This record gives sequence, C-alpha cells and structure tokens, in this order.
Amino acid sequence: MPAPVCGLLAPCSCSFPRKPTVQKSQAADNSSRQPGVRVIKKYPNRRLYDTDTSSYITLAEVKALVMDSEPFVVRDAKTNDDLTRSILLQIILEEETAGVPIFTEQILANIIRFYGHSMQGYMGAYLEKNVQVFMDLQAKMAEQSKGLTPEMWQQFVNMQSPMMQGMMGAYLEQSRNAFTQMQEQMQKNSEQMLSAFGLKR
Repeated sequence: MPAPVCGLLAPCSCSFPRKPTVQKSQAADNSSRQPGVRVIKKYPNRRLYDTDTSSYITLAEVKALVMDSEPFVVRDAKTNDDLTRSILLQIILEEETAGVPIFTEQILANIIRFYGHSMQGYMGAYLEKNVQVFMDLQAKMAEQSKGLTPEMWQQFVNMQSPMMQGMMGAYLEQSRNAFTQMQEQMQKNSEQMLSAFGLKR
C-alpha cells in the first residue's frame, strides 16, 4: 500500500512554511482608507474614534469637520460598513431639534412622500443641484463682504435687496433648468422603456 498522502489517510508530520496572517478588520480598514480622507470609527458603545488624532471625539467635533469642509468617512469598527450618512443625519436631527430648524413639517412630509416613488432618484438629484447653487450664491456674498468695516457693512446690507433679487433670479433660472433636465431625462427613460416593449408614444 502506498504511503498515505499528507492529511488525507493519516496524520501528517510534514511542516510547511505558513503564510503571514493579517486580521480581517485591519486589512479591510487599510483597503478602505483613501489618501487625505480622515477615518472615524464608530464602536458599539456609540463612541466615535478619530484615527488621525488617535482619540475619541464627539458629534459636535464631527460637525466641526463638516463646517471646515474636511473630508472624512465614518466606518463601523467591527464590520467596516460606511456609516457616514447616518452620522450626518444624526447631526441634522440634533440641529433641527435644538436650534432654529431649516425644514418645516410640510417640507419633511413632502420629502417622505418621495421615498419609494418612481421619481425618488430624480428628486435627490434635483435637491442636490439646488443646494449647490444656493451654496455658490452664499460663497459669492461672503467674498464680496470681506474686509468691511461696521459702517461699510451697514451699507453692504442696504445694498443687498436689489443684489439679492438679481442673485435669486439667477438661482431660480438654474433651478428651472435643473427641473427641465429632470423632465427630459424622465421622458427619455419612458421612451426607452416603451421601445423595449415594442411600443411607441
């Protein structure tokens, strides 16, 4: 009878060099780390750990990162899942309940109605474009008001009415264009769907 093959018919005493093992969580963390992006880990006890400063941070400090436009990602310390959106939503919830709210009940109700709706994806893109346009307007105003003395600031405020009308006019025009693009995309998708079934409008 031939000698047994290693580990199949009998215990084997052969020794082979083992491959170096890397912990799964560590490997996943290294692969998900992007250059220049701060990684924050969220532990089961709801604590947030900043890997850049090697210290625990609060939700208020995460908000400060957002205000400073510093890129970061929040990941589950155990599963490495991306939790950034849930943390941002938590910040919004705290601001809406503790400070001066941005969203009225009507706005929130209308947003909720779009979940599961066929236009949900379009609504998200539409809101994102409009918020970006508004942020651009705010940046222009901040740039124009740099270095003003209190007297000059008062004059600047008095000038804002006609200036804001012009800027809001441009904003509304871009908003209208974004809505038109959304309608055109919906029409294009509908035509493609009908064409797939051999139908024509």
